Amino acid sequence: MAVMAFSISAVQADSKPIVIKFSHVVSPDAPKGKAAAYFKALAEERTKGRVVVEIYPNSQLYKDKEEMEALQLGAVQMLAPSLAKFGPLGVKEFEIFDLPYIFPSKDVLRAVTEGPVGRALLKKLEPKGIIGLAYWDNGFKIMSANRPLRTPEDFRGLKMRIQSSKVIDAQFRALGALPQVMAFSEVYQALLTGVVDGTENPPSNMLTQQMQDVQKYATVSNHGYLGYAVIVNRKFWEALPDDIRDTLESAMIETTRYANAIAQSENDTALEALKASGKIEIDTLTPSDLAVWRKALLPVHREMEGRVGKDLLETFYREAAKFGFRN
Repeated sequence: MAVMAFSISAVQADSKPIVIKFSHVVSPDAPKGKAAAYFKALAEERTKGRVVVEIYPNSQLYKDKEEMEALQLGAVQMLAPSLAKFGPLGVKEFEIFDLPYIFPSKDVLRAVTEGPVGRALLKKLEPKGIIGLAYWDNGFKIMSANRPLRTPEDFRGLKMRIQSSKVIDAQFRALGALPQVMAFSEVYQALLTGVVDGTENPPSNMLTQQMQDVQKYATVSNHGYLGYAVIVNRKFWEALPDDIRDTLESAMIETTRYANAIAQSENDTALEALKASGKIEIDTLTPSDLAVWRKALLPVHREMEGRVGKDLLETFYREAAKFGFRN
């Protein structure tokens, strides 16, 4: 799809509504999809029709790699990509969110994303022509494959689909697996045909993409975090009338509270639905199992500190220590 150049004529024309094209790659029923719809409703209501938000889910407009370029060029105005997507953009510090077991609890996560560390990371996007508005949660990931994944050794030789993240690549190599970068929209077919053997996702993403039909086993490892940054084209955002921008920022704050509130319950419900489907066997790690997984994966932190930044990594550790956790 050709990417069209950005135009602010819609912003300047008072007689026409300002159109925000909001593209994302997941189902409308996933937590991110529901949050996007919530923002649309608030934005249109509070601007009294001066803003129209058009939502394009399930990669209808762009796949993972394409959507960031489309945003920078103004073909879409808003995205909510996973945090791993900013590494290929050149802001590799965001890949710290991909480190296995970097967040021992949601309290630590919130301290990072809602505090000065999270805000400073979003500021790093501005030279790329992007404004970061908020972090949306989608919870912790589980592993899936067509054979049981009870120990790190069970990953050896498996082709595992990953996002384009050097950290996630290193994670699977530490387990002896073969990471395969692939767009999210292509994963179901790749699992169906055996192009890849397994993947990692929060339960809500697994269920809404019907991955239980093409995966026989899953392990509730909670090893990695999947979150999103809601971002907008900087030129578009700065060209908005002040009152419109203020109203949209207020709507985004409320939407973020909604998104983060539903993420855990959506994943809990999805996990129970996966179990009830009878199509996939779900294993849960015991504390002793978890210790083995952590021992296998925590070395990835030091391996990747040169990429994500040693000082930033130590900052994350200090946030965890405030809640009694130490890596």
